[in-house]
Amino acid sequence: MKKLDLKLLKSLLDLDEIDLFKKKLKDVSKKTGSKDDEIKIVSNGKETFISTSFFLGEIDQILQTRTLQRSKYYLTRLIKGLTEVKTSKINDINLNRWKEYDDIITDSLWIIDKRDKSGAHKAEYWGNFIPQIPNQFLRRYTKKSEWILDPFLGSGTTLIECKRLGRNGIGIELNKDVAGLAKKLIGKEKNPKKIVTKIITGDSSSINIKNILEKEGIQKVQFVIMHPPYWDIIKFSKSKKDLSNADSVEKFLKMFGKVIDNTAEYLEKGRYLAVVIGDKYSNGEWIPLGFYTMQEVMKRGYKLKSTIVKNFDTTKGKMNQKELWRYRALAGGFYIFKHEYIFLFQR
Repeated sequence: MKKLDLKLLKSLLDLDEIDLFKKKLKDVSKKTGSKDDEIKIVSNGKETFISTSFFLGEIDQILQTRTLQRSKYYLTRLIKGLTEVKTSKINDINLNRWKEYDDIITDSLWIIDKRDKSGAHKAEYWGNFIPQIPNQFLRRYTKKSEWILDPFLGSGTTLIECKRLGRNGIGIELNKDVAGLAKKLIGKEKNPKKIVTKIITGDSSSINIKNILEKEGIQKVQFVIMHPPYWDIIKFSKSKKDLSNADSVEKFLKMFGKVIDNTAEYLEKGRYLAVVIGDKYSNGEWIPLGFYTMQEVMKRGYKLKSTIVKNFDTTKGKMNQKELWRYRALAGGFYIFKHEYIFLFQR
């Protein structure tokens, strides 16, 4: 790991000749090291680290400029990014170094080829979403040590990501057996940042969330993420309180609305709610369940910030049946589901 000489970098701003400026800058570049390494920066007594590939990319951009004025402009911007931190109220992203965050998605179409199966993440539980979804949202819409609420915890994917990213998490799960599975999986994930993960067994439409938060010494959470059943596509339990057992789409939406009602006041004003949901095909009709749930949230005063379309390839129910489903689509005049929705709201 190389240590960057900031004084040398800043001294280039005093040069008055572009050829000499670029020669000195190339010398800095040559001393930087491998692209796969990191660079240590010490500024105001604090250490930070950046990837060598990012730094060299910035240097290359400066070397391609044609005027000394433009070269110094880019160098000044680079030095500012290396020595100053600029974050928003809702995340820890350093906007002075925004180019470093190339793995954070900002488009509304998410094409994710493989689910993250590292650490405690497992794909065995039917209906759990891919870890990349909470990972993306926690990094963009929360800060370290803030609190996240997942009212449809399932096998615990959100809380595993909370552990990894240093966010405190509370998950509510209706099914006692599934809550036990979540506890087991979440317990396998290391907790180097010493954050809190709480697993509560109960009905998110009626459970006393105020009491749950008070036990943790808080009044509000800073982010809510919901991945409810896609109505009755997968039956998760025999409980009448389970949304997957609703006997009609109207009943499903009413039950889902109660969860929104029960959680809304505990989300901090101005913060975000994400709902991951897919549509349903039944009796020859496409049922736009995603947009119905979106409307339920908006009825309650939430502002819609984004509609994200995320791809998925093969569900467990359709595994090894691609040819069969293609035949059914051709015969029935419909298209095979290859996407789901993620609706982002602001309170």
